[in-house]
Amino acid sequence: MYEVRRKQRHWKSVKHGEKFLGKHLIPVIKGLKDRLYLIDHHHLGRCLYEEKIKVIGVTVVADLSHLSDEEFWYVMDHRDWVHPYAFGKRYDYSDLPKSIDKLEDDPFRSLAGELRRAGGFSKETAPFSEFLWANHLRHRMDNKMVAKDFEWALEKALLLAKETEASYLPGWCGPVPEE
Repeated sequence: MYEVRRKQRHWKSVKHGEKFLGKHLIPVIKGLKDRLYLIDHHHLGRCLYEEKIKVIGVTVVADLSHLSDEEFWYVMDHRDWVHPYAFGKRYDYSDLPKSIDKLEDDPFRSLAGELRRAGGFSKETAPFSEFLWANHLRHRMDNKMVAKDFEWALEKALLLAKETEASYLPGWCGPVPEE
């Protein structure tokens, strides 16, 4: 929700909302029962939902509406269009939220997003890389401290991001040089 709040602040500063929305299409897959499945820009989608924006632009990346349930989820998973994880655990596809307002806040995912913005790791084309970073941090930091003092958590995350233990993660920038 940290990123959603950031996007809400930005949205409120946008003078021409329609022009902004025209340049920020939400990528979706047309899927089961002709429903649209968001595959990226979930934070923007949630921001616009909370701002009560009724009409948004989408771009249909693929039409998989003709597939069976099993085929649909197989393709979604293998094309990296779905990430059935929350709080570091894998969920069944049937347990995924059915609407944007049902997505739960994961403070470690927020921390990973801020860590990237602060230079802790580079932006990657690898799908869901921030979830990998979130899970890495989740196993090395106190959940209560992340929720209680986000700035402290970001400082600690910046240190953890430079350790060679994080070298397996996408966008890793290398260790802190020794002085």
